Amino acid sequence: MRVLLTGAAGFVGSHLCDRLLADGAEVIGVDNLLTGRRANIAHLTRHPRFRLLERDATAPLGPAAGPLDWVLHFASPASPPKYLAMPTETLRINSEGTYQLLELAKDHRAKFLLASTSEVYGDPEVHPQFESYWGHVNPIGPRSVYDEAKRFAEAMTMSYGRSETVSTRIIRIFNTYGPRMDPDDGRVVTNFIAQALAGRPLTVYGDGSQTRSLQYVDDLVEGIVRVMDSGWTMPVNLGNPEEYTMAELASLVIELTGSSSHIICHPLPQDDPRRRRPDIATARRVLGWKPLVSVREGLLRTIAHHRSVISRLSA
Repeated sequence: MRVLLTGAAGFVGSHLCDRLLADGAEVIGVDNLLTGRRANIAHLTRHPRFRLLERDATAPLGPAAGPLDWVLHFASPASPPKYLAMPTETLRINSEGTYQLLELAKDHRAKFLLASTSEVYGDPEVHPQFESYWGHVNPIGPRSVYDEAKRFAEAMTMSYGRSETVSTRIIRIFNTYGPRMDPDDGRVVTNFIAQALAGRPLTVYGDGSQTRSLQYVDDLVEGIVRVMDSGWTMPVNLGNPEEYTMAELASLVIELTGSSSHIICHPLPQDDPRRRRPDIATARRVLGWKPLVSVREGLLRTIAHHRSVISRLSA
């Protein structure tokens, strides 16, 4: 199997590279390293079935890609600080980039998978969120550069799936964490771990009652592979229904790191979702998939990774 994967040097993309190569695929990674990190794929530079194209996927890739069986679109800033700092780039990679990659899949008679997000549900009025829920998104708020970009990408993917004879898949990824996350990406798990290991206060926004559901990256990658192996062409949630308030999560990180940190509260950002938990009935029924790594175990693995990185940098 020959796979083109955009966002290959990103957090999720690099783990997916590892899995696809382990399963025997040839992987052509595409990344402009805007938010991806070369360190995430440094261990693959000499792999005989991996090749990196430093390219922007908003432009046609043309013959550089070669023959393909799959096009997997994972390129996009994904953390709020990143996409708020790069609004135009975020909108373009999810609009122009999705179009270019769907055309590439069409030309090569390849299948196409879009990495979408739970952010398409916005600040949901339905809880938990199931795939047929249309969402509650502010189309002109600051977060719309990501939320609406992904909603557009889904609409374009579905359009090609209906009318352009491209076999398409859409996954909606809920909050995912694990090794190789950028410590400065601004997402809640990396924020809390970095603050706890440094002995700084853990920053909770609002009163800490807003919730997130956190899945370990290995569980997500397993779900992606099962979606690829399935014939399911409608969006599917991939996430862990184990729901934590931000105050609970901060306390757990302090406990697991053995930190002396305390919690401080800051104002809640505009349009920040109050509750987020996936309904994974579709994934259970269609894919036979559910997350296996508990939040406690996943956090312990992630904390160990962060400690090892800090140790290497200080050596």
